[in-house]
Amino acid sequence: MKMEIKTEEEIKMMKEGGRILAKILQKLSQEVKPGITTNYLEELAKKLIFSFDAESSFLGFEGFPAVLCVSINEEIVHGIPSERILQEGDVLKLDMGVFYKGFHTDSALTVIVGESRDFPKKELLRVTREALEIGITQAKIGNTTGDIGSTIQKFVRKNGFEVVQDLVGHGIGKELHEPPQVPNFGKPKTGAELFEGMVIAIEPMVVVGKKETKKGKDGFSFVTKDGSLSAHFEHTVAVTKNGPLVLTN
Repeated sequence: MKMEIKTEEEIKMMKEGGRILAKILQKLSQEVKPGITTNYLEELAKKLIFSFDAESSFLGFEGFPAVLCVSINEEIVHGIPSERILQEGDVLKLDMGVFYKGFHTDSALTVIVGESRDFPKKELLRVTREALEIGITQAKIGNTTGDIGSTIQKFVRKNGFEVVQDLVGHGIGKELHEPPQVPNFGKPKTGAELFEGMVIAIEPMVVVGKKETKKGKDGFSFVTKDGSLSAHFEHTVAVTKNGPLVLTN
């Protein structure tokens, strides 16, 4: 599959889809509280996608059985919604994609369930969120995917955490996963060069312990091998002549 360059008009359409996705994720995050099941969030996500006249990007993708990825604590990504009940203090990752007017957008956020004052958990979320913001600043014409990844990795390590290396960001557009891969690690000036009109999903996955992962029991999720906590934030970003443009806010 070759790298797709989007026109300004196509980026505008992706921005519409991205705005819908941002609204849905915001609504889902507001519903998070101890005592609800992750299936409740899945059913709400389905209704919201339908209400915006959009479609799910994830349902059926490589056999995935849901519209929403719900990953808890040591689960990093691709957790399947279930009857599992959310507990006070759980670190909950919500990852979702929508297909709208012929294009996909992809975004993720992490929240702590309940009224947690747990500083280490809050710090994990802060560092992951800021790592995404810092990575986005590097999505400029003439930079490379290595510029994004090295900037993220350096920031995360400076703050005492580690980035997952088995899972990476990606190009996105008419397909959910397009070239290039966008790792959250690496060396500056390596990897794919960024051109005007490229659209990529940047998504740092950050862990408290070691970076090694393994497949979860459900066959879809990835979990930390050492059982340590993880966080995940993601935006779909266009490379434009005016700099990086976040499409999922």
